Amino acid sequence: MGQGHNHSNHDHHSHDHHNHSTSSSKNLAWAFALNLSFSILELVGGIFSNSIAIISDAFHDFGDALSLALVWYLQKVSTKPKDLYFDYGYKRFSILGALIISVILSVGSIFMIIESIKRFITPEETKADVMFVLAIVGVVVNGAAMIRLNHGKSLTEKAVFLHFLEDILGWIAVLIGSIVMMYFQLPWFDPLLSLAIALWILWNAYGNIKQVMIVMLQAVPESIDRQDLISRWEKIKGIHSVHDIKIWSLDGNHHVASLHVLIDKTVKLNEFSKIKEKIRKVALDFEIIHTTIELETDAEACKLNSE
Repeated sequence: MGQGHNHSNHDHHSHDHHNHSTSSSKNLAWAFALNLSFSILELVGGIFSNSIAIISDAFHDFGDALSLALVWYLQKVSTKPKDLYFDYGYKRFSILGALIISVILSVGSIFMIIESIKRFITPEETKADVMFVLAIVGVVVNGAAMIRLNHGKSLTEKAVFLHFLEDILGWIAVLIGSIVMMYFQLPWFDPLLSLAIALWILWNAYGNIKQVMIVMLQAVPESIDRQDLISRWEKIKGIHSVHDIKIWSLDGNHHVASLHVLIDKTVKLNEFSKIKEKIRKVALDFEIIHTTIELETDAEACKLNSE
């Protein structure tokens, strides 16, 4: 009876995670459609205004839209269940998407820094009125995408959110720069704002890549207090100690653990399943969706007991 309850609890968590993955996929598809539409609008606006800077940015946004399409595809793949090739399912494909878009953000920011420095040294005249109109459209479009992705929990959604934040801050800089340049002859003002934004985005992209690498290198998830988890496991009645504990994450949200459990001599064989159930219940409190447990008695000598 108790064991059945444990499975239903696990299924409930799995159902929630599946719903979240579907929502994440929809958000990314929406972001891609918005980015592609805006890059086409920007290209038309750039040709109409004869602005090479805006045309260049349109191609930059078109490249971003293609990368978003790839990320969206990888997010969809990540919802596939386990099969003969992937025992844990395809969840890790979503962080591959997060890594790709974070690297694209970093490279884009470096190019933005180089371009800003060049423009700062040799300022160029810009059409302030055209900049102003496109900046308003840019802020509205990217702002809408950003609001949609604001509550995303996956590393991919966070990376894409950061991408739109880069764009919206860039357009706010263009908006401020265009207003200033309508009234004052300060052509260096725009590249100075762009440089500050590029440095800020590069720092945040680095943080995102760091999070992705923590998952890929199978480190203990930052959200898990390892000592607290071990302490709660060892408080379970019938457990003498736990050792050879391995905790890692599949995609930053779904965690996995394995452990060896030394059982007290007084515990009877028919109580083993209840102890396992309690271990898994504690694990679920720490967002650990899959726990592999090996029970041992004093009669067994575990060579892995190094804790």
